[in-house]
Amino acid sequence: MYEYEFQQYRSAELIRRAAEARLAREVVRARRAARRQARHGGAVAESHTPRRRGHRFARTA
Repeated sequence: MYEYEFQQYRSAELIRRAAEARLAREVVRARRAARRQARHGGAVAESHTPRRRGHRFARTA
């Protein structure tokens, strides 16, 4: 009986560790997606502004 209880405990522990690992991977994946969205979303928003990037007049000598 003791071996069965130990096996049940071990099984529950492995299931808990697997769930934690899945959650950690999901958090990492969400952070990467957020960084990717911020990087690409910000670049797209800035590229469509009406202002020019360069100077309006040429530099004088």
